[in-house]
Amino acid sequence: MAGGKETPRQKMIGMMYLVLTALLALNVSKTILDAFVAIEENTQKSNGMQVDRGSELISDVSDEINSTNGKENAEKLRKLKKVMNQMQQVDKLSANLIREIDQVKMQLLQESGEDVATVKPLDNQAIIWEKGTGCKPTRMNLMAVQAKDQYDIPMYILIGDDIKNPTGKGKKIWNDYNGFRSKLIRAVGTYSEGKHTYSIQPKSINTFKNNQDLKDQVDRMLRDSKANLKDDEEVLSSIYMNLTKPERVSQNDISGVHWIGQTFDHAPLVAALASLSSMQQDVLSARSMALAHLKSKVSVGEYSFNKIVGLVYGPEIANAGDEVELNVMMAAFDSDNQPTVTYNGSSFRGTDGKGLIRTKVGSGTEVTLNGTVSIKNKSGQMKTENWSHTIKIMKPQGTISLPKMNVLYKGYDNLIEGVASGYDQTILSSNTGISLGKSGDQFIARVNTSSKTASIEIYGMNSISKKKVKLGTFSFRIMTLPNPEFFFGAVEEGGRISPAEKNLFSRYKDSPLDAKFTILNWELSLNTAPRPEKGKGSRISEEATKLLRQGKPGTIVNVKMDYVGPDKVVRKKIASFVL
Repeated sequence: MAGGKETPRQKMIGMMYLVLTALLALNVSKTILDAFVAIEENTQKSNGMQVDRGSELISDVSDEINSTNGKENAEKLRKLKKVMNQMQQVDKLSANLIREIDQVKMQLLQESGEDVATVKPLDNQAIIWEKGTGCKPTRMNLMAVQAKDQYDIPMYILIGDDIKNPTGKGKKIWNDYNGFRSKLIRAVGTYSEGKHTYSIQPKSINTFKNNQDLKDQVDRMLRDSKANLKDDEEVLSSIYMNLTKPERVSQNDISGVHWIGQTFDHAPLVAALASLSSMQQDVLSARSMALAHLKSKVSVGEYSFNKIVGLVYGPEIANAGDEVELNVMMAAFDSDNQPTVTYNGSSFRGTDGKGLIRTKVGSGTEVTLNGTVSIKNKSGQMKTENWSHTIKIMKPQGTISLPKMNVLYKGYDNLIEGVASGYDQTILSSNTGISLGKSGDQFIARVNTSSKTASIEIYGMNSISKKKVKLGTFSFRIMTLPNPEFFFGAVEEGGRISPAEKNLFSRYKDSPLDAKFTILNWELSLNTAPRPEKGKGSRISEEATKLLRQGKPGTIVNVKMDYVGPDKVVRKKIASFVL
């Protein structure tokens, strides 16, 4: 470019090209560094929200303790204090690790020549906006950092000399991070409740093939413990998995690299600080999850709900001489403060928040049952509400029931049963756009109308005399089939998936409807990937699988689909999952 045969003009153009290339390189570098600053800013805001959420949970239980009194609330107060003790353990464990990571962040800045002594809230020239307290990390402004691209000091402090065997502060953070995971699980899963004592001694799990393998290992660990699997298994598993990172990874064709070495190797100062803030986010998210679970074990508020109303439910129709069963309760209940129910001059204490009444109904057209339901507030004051329930007394007659649904769906074989009491044959017919076909002792109804309602008539017929009697006309709502649930393999929408899964499904999960749905095409995207992958059918392509493998744990996966059901209507759906 600058050889002896070049003219002065060519040499000048060559020099300008070199300068332009250098400027472009500097600009790319600044863009990347600014991106790390933006990531750190968002992480710090999220951390602040997690701190506030956890602190509100603690405050709720603390307020409940201060307002709970009286002998009748002694058991509830005991439970509240037990839960508060667990919450304080969780808070203390979280604060210790947050403070430790904060100290390392301050050391990185200080040894990089940055000013960490000046504290000026919202000052664009100051790095430190607010000192950390308790579980709240130090609020920083990385845009004010001068040595954003400096990486020697972060590597030296956090790694040392060997990315496979780090000896720096990063190794201590790694050990304390995993220690926090074990201590947090013990704090949440170890307690006594009645005659039962629950406990867990977590194992160190940091080697796993994929998320499913990690889940399997965590599930085995929990099953082998004395934990309360009925109430705590889900949250213990989620906390442990969210705090678990692979100890050894491959990087640039080098196997056995420690997670600390991978994360901080040649990481510029602002990137190292952002990674440490991300670890603090993991800690604070686990804290919030643990505190929310602990709070859910006790009730808060004057009555533990906003409105108090007597509630009774049971059959609304009965035949003469039938025994009926009624459930009487408050609209919501406190497991430590059961209601008192009165009926027919008798009074009794309920269980599980309700009082169960059994009685027989006589003859006539209807009967009304009534009484009161009462419960004490935390001050010992009794709150009483009246309740009543009316039951219609029916004589034997023809009726129609839908054993699997209470509407007729368009484009679907609706299964119907009809019973004509006193006749050995039942006949159903309709002249309002419903076609009826016999299927054994039942009927199949197909909707052939655009109306919103239709009716079916029931007849009883004596097969000997051939006498046919109309027993009633019954109206039904006409509705389109509801949308099904969507699954990525065996994982339903919103769940955590494995990149190894290949198939998409759409079906009803908790519905008696037996309808088949077919996925016509799909489009899969990650919130961290620049472009999506598309395909037809319900099986994802190898390109989509590769895209999934690029995602990190916690990445949101969106799948846009076109699908069709038995009613031949093409629908669209966007389902989200988590890697």
